Amino acid sequence: MTVLQMLKPHAGLRVLVTGGASGIGLVIARAFIDAGARVHVCDASPDAIAALNEAEARTECNAITSTLADVADQEAVERVFADVQRELGGLDVLVNNAGIAGPTGGIEEIGVEDWEQTVDVNLNAQFFFARRAVPLLRDAQGGGTIIALSSVAGRLGYAFRTPYAATKWAIVGLTKSLAIELGPANIRVNAIQPGIVKGPRIERVIAARAKQLNLPYEEMEQQYLAKISLRRMTTPEEIAATALFLCSPAGSGISGQAISVCGNVEVL
Repeated sequence: MTVLQMLKPHAGLRVLVTGGASGIGLVIARAFIDAGARVHVCDASPDAIAALNEAEARTECNAITSTLADVADQEAVERVFADVQRELGGLDVLVNNAGIAGPTGGIEEIGVEDWEQTVDVNLNAQFFFARRAVPLLRDAQGGGTIIALSSVAGRLGYAFRTPYAATKWAIVGLTKSLAIELGPANIRVNAIQPGIVKGPRIERVIAARAKQLNLPYEEMEQQYLAKISLRRMTTPEEIAATALFLCSPAGSGISGQAISVCGNVEVL
């Protein structure tokens, strides 16, 4: 196998992407499809699932299958894995992508319910999916892969976004611990830490911060970009490409790592 051949994931990988009906998750799912994988996604948004199903119905292969599910609901997680078993017949790759931005505000302003929801969706769900995926990944030919979506907020302090940052740091701890635990079974576990990624989600985050500081959106956006060495946002495609690399033969020696794909965010 040449070096160039090593950069492409093996065809036929069976992949589950949580939060995969829109945004970064959908870009990751479609990237795996383009690489010859079979992909199942779950998502909590009925509108996103409906839009995905409608789009897939117009394709010749109807490649991406889906389950409507709240990732923080353990019964819903069981339904997802029943669908994965039915649609894919097993699992080679889990992409733990689902997450929410959580509240913006000072620690004394953040409600307990908002904190708990952020922990439930961003962290507990990663545990729920990993514990159900591992038995399937142990049976995967050639070993399995778990990719967790963390954030640069998982390596930097993030004032006024403490619930989000706390969960993203915790994901790195979970990733590194699982890499040690599962390495002997040839299951590789890594985290991707996106920075400021183009799309509606970061637009909402910037808008919330601008409102809090009573600044125009454009000024707030420039303040965010000024903290990035490359002075630009990362694209969802760059995140997806990293996920594909981690599942390729070229990435077969990488485990226990938190890889920032962020243009070098210097501070938050």
